[in-house]
Amino acid sequence: MTVWGRSTVRGRPGPRPRVRRRTALLAVGALASGLLLISPQPASAANLIKNPGFETAGSDDMPYCWEKSGWGDNDFTFTTVGGAHTGSKAMKVELTRRVSGDRKALITESAACAPSVAVGKQYDLSLWYKSTTPDTSVTLFRHDTTAGWQYWTDLKTLEMAGSWTEASVRTPAIPAGTDRITWGVSVYGTGSVTTDDYTMDVVADPVPEPECTGTPDECLNGRWDVLPTQNPVRSMHSVVLNNGKVLLIAGSGNSEQMFEAGTFTSAVYDPKNGTYKQIPTPDDMFCAGHVQLDDGRVLVMSGNKGYPSADGTIGYQGYKDSYIFDPVTETYSKTNDMNDGHWYPSATILGNGDVISFGGLKEDSTGSVTAELWSDAEQKWLELWKVNQTWSYWGLYPSMILMQDGRLFYSGSHVFGNNIPGTGSAIYDYGANTITQVPGLQNKDERDQSASVLLPPAQDQKVLTLGGGNIESNPAANRLTDVIDLKAANPAYVAGPPIPQGTVDLGNGKVAQTGSQGKMYVSAVLLPDGKVLETGGALHNRADPVFETSIYDPATNTFDPVATDPEERGYHSSAFLLPDGRVMTTGDNPGNGTWNHDVSIYTPPYLLKGDRPAITSVIDKEWVYGDTQRITVDRPIVKAELIRPAAVTHSSDPNQRFVDLPLSVDGNNVDLNVTSNPNLAPPGWYMLFAVDANGVPSVAEWVHLQGPSALAQASGEAPSAHVHDFADAPKGKVTGPQKKTKSKKVSPTIAGCDRHYGTANVCVPTAFPAEVKKTTAARCAWLKENDYGRLKVNGKDDPLRLDRNKDGLACGKADVKRR
Repeated sequence: MTVWGRSTVRGRPGPRPRVRRRTALLAVGALASGLLLISPQPASAANLIKNPGFETAGSDDMPYCWEKSGWGDNDFTFTTVGGAHTGSKAMKVELTRRVSGDRKALITESAACAPSVAVGKQYDLSLWYKSTTPDTSVTLFRHDTTAGWQYWTDLKTLEMAGSWTEASVRTPAIPAGTDRITWGVSVYGTGSVTTDDYTMDVVADPVPEPECTGTPDECLNGRWDVLPTQNPVRSMHSVVLNNGKVLLIAGSGNSEQMFEAGTFTSAVYDPKNGTYKQIPTPDDMFCAGHVQLDDGRVLVMSGNKGYPSADGTIGYQGYKDSYIFDPVTETYSKTNDMNDGHWYPSATILGNGDVISFGGLKEDSTGSVTAELWSDAEQKWLELWKVNQTWSYWGLYPSMILMQDGRLFYSGSHVFGNNIPGTGSAIYDYGANTITQVPGLQNKDERDQSASVLLPPAQDQKVLTLGGGNIESNPAANRLTDVIDLKAANPAYVAGPPIPQGTVDLGNGKVAQTGSQGKMYVSAVLLPDGKVLETGGALHNRADPVFETSIYDPATNTFDPVATDPEERGYHSSAFLLPDGRVMTTGDNPGNGTWNHDVSIYTPPYLLKGDRPAITSVIDKEWVYGDTQRITVDRPIVKAELIRPAAVTHSSDPNQRFVDLPLSVDGNNVDLNVTSNPNLAPPGWYMLFAVDANGVPSVAEWVHLQGPSALAQASGEAPSAHVHDFADAPKGKVTGPQKKTKSKKVSPTIAGCDRHYGTANVCVPTAFPAEVKKTTAARCAWLKENDYGRLKVNGKDDPLRLDRNKDGLACGKADVKRR
């Protein structure tokens, strides 16, 4: 059979993964069926498990419909023992030595034994157990009708128990293409687990969908509202704080005049009362990086040290300064400096609470090849010699997404111009300091200001990349989407469905998009029902806004067009999830330098289905990895999840993630099983949503998933998360550190703007859209349609031929008349 893309011989484990990482690929060794010693014991009327108490004998010293499974370097035994919970037999799995891997008794992967399931249904699983080790988990596999048997997820960690104890958990909804599942208890530490009396019951069908409280169109497509109060700052950075408020950072707001005056701004928006509070801002955080630390404070790194020179010989410059914003005091405080300047840096929080950053422009406008590491333990940026370096230039705002085994996936989404050399997508292993190319990304050099998001749930390790363009060559933006499964043995992008088309304003009102027209400046937002909202965008470099919004469903790999934001949302716009389940959008900064201060709120259809469930209590808001946390709800729910709050800018939020919390349900008491893997859910504050059978979410409660120190305290040792080792050795080209260099030479026109015209915050494109003829009259007409106004010529050069009469002003009457 083939498991996760790796061939295995029945009864023999697949290739052993590298010992270097403490992760595990569950290569299941299915055993050949033998003659039954006695008649098979059927499942009970409700129970879907055959031989649930191990009473019927089978082959290879295993009970009927059960098989030995596992992998790795360990010593183990499988024993049918007495002293059962009921009946005369129980199953004991013991590890006496363990370097890697696990062992488990698993329901046999066969049509005769593995329970049949229905797509979209959920199932309640339970068993009785005794355990001498905390290193256990209920592990679930599914049979894909196309790809065969494959690992699905870990559902629950079992606490140590000296006497028979019941454990129960509810599966997620069965994904499309799945016809059977199998499961068992994995033992991945020294000790034993004895189990008995397994049950599996289908969850009852959901209640009928309630009547919608909106209009028929709103019930189907949701509703947009433009708020009466405008955003007072030109914010291009949006961070949802752990108190439910939103930090909106402008710095100079892409205004050269504000920069020269030393006027830098931020504001805190309170969604509950619709008010803004302006915050003293110590530096120009225009185009900085930012991420929430594990204690809820916001790390803001670099920003704008200087605008491009008037003659275009010097580009933007990034400073080394770094600050922390405290949501409690609503103030900024300075940290130590970074090793380099980084205008447009990445910012990814790691499973241990550290933050890693790549790319951006240095103080001299060259590209930074320096990786930076913020130490959570030391609360500072580490010295250069303490940080592994590839000496690679990752570009501007490279989307670096943390994988479940601690590596980073560069999705190919970035800002400005062409992608990095190679395939445009890669896996970076910090520990080994290697880069592995990942194939399949379509039109890699036209993914400028595309969006990438880790799809719900994070446990599935799938990434969606959508849209993009190229501001240097300025083609019409595309409709491309690509999906990658990072659990595959050799992950590669595959083409997804195209982004739906909407309307575009080319300067003379909205018209329907045609041909392959798509959008760049895309915003993508994870929703609590497990889908993704994509919205906003433009057809060209800071021009031609596109009006289109749709909802992507990871389960069906389809887009559903919905109501459209009435406001233009192109360059420097943001979209993000609020704790009440709505989506907020802000900003737009077209090439003429203006700014849209209107704020829009999207109410998804799930909020128009009558009363929503409520989380009536959270027993403990301080959570630890591998723990079980109890909440109470006012009515039945079918799923719950943690969503990491947004820290978004320029279509980029690599830390956005939706982490499934498998349920153990007892009426209105619900136990939530927290992942034991900090790489799936890095430490920090999360929005906890409970969702009913109709996809209606509760208002979020804030919970704090504590860092590695709490994990170590709970387990008595350093964290060693139980994760599955997929994508272990991709086939792409692997490179190590390059020759040490100081920087990467970058053109001063990297922003796609010709600085010979206007002020620094005005962007006259270096390349006009293809439909604009290369004549002075046509270019000036396009600039007039896009409200550029009178443009001063900086210096003596006129590369776009906009000042034919040499009077120092572009696109005057005499310029247009001259041939």
